Amino acid sequence: MQDLGTALGRAEPLRDPRRARVNPRGAYVDPIIRPARIADLPSIQRIYNREILEGVATWDIEPWTDAERLAWFEEHASDPTLPVLVAEMEREVIGFAYLSLYREKVGYRYTRETSVYVDPRFHRHGIGRTLLTTQVEAARRLGMHTLMALIEASNEASIGLHAALGFEGIAHKREVGRKFGRWLDSVEMELLLPLNPPD
Repeated sequence: MQDLGTALGRAEPLRDPRRARVNPRGAYVDPIIRPARIADLPSIQRIYNREILEGVATWDIEPWTDAERLAWFEEHASDPTLPVLVAEMEREVIGFAYLSLYREKVGYRYTRETSVYVDPRFHRHGIGRTLLTTQVEAARRLGMHTLMALIEASNEASIGLHAALGFEGIAHKREVGRKFGRWLDSVEMELLLPLNPPD
């Protein structure tokens, strides 16, 4: 397994292959995808905690504290197979993505769970697609075999995005979560990457 810098395949920020995206002021800029830094944590907090309070992409109920977010970042930074990426536009972080362990047992060592969150102002501007595409390529170069995505079942945009990038639905789990006074279903999607490990 390689380190994150090698996995991304370049040192400079990764540019969106579909080029310019519109910002809230109507100007076109060129977003970049790069590894997250500690300085990005306030933006990550803003995006994620908004989703906790207003959305169902995450089933957390209570906003994360800054201490919890720092501990999360340090855990990912200590393991090169758990990269955190951010999308940046005009020096503002507008989305992030990360890989996490799918299960703790060693037998799952070639499997990771994917997560992508984008500032609502930039939904449907290709930011999520660019983050996920870069994440898949990083996982491939890190020597991963299986990527899993757990998606709230009504999130058709996310399901469609993952399907467009080759993920296949393998399970629909009914009423496994509860938030905002209602039961939530989840869809599990899987992407297999070619890999023939020695063990």
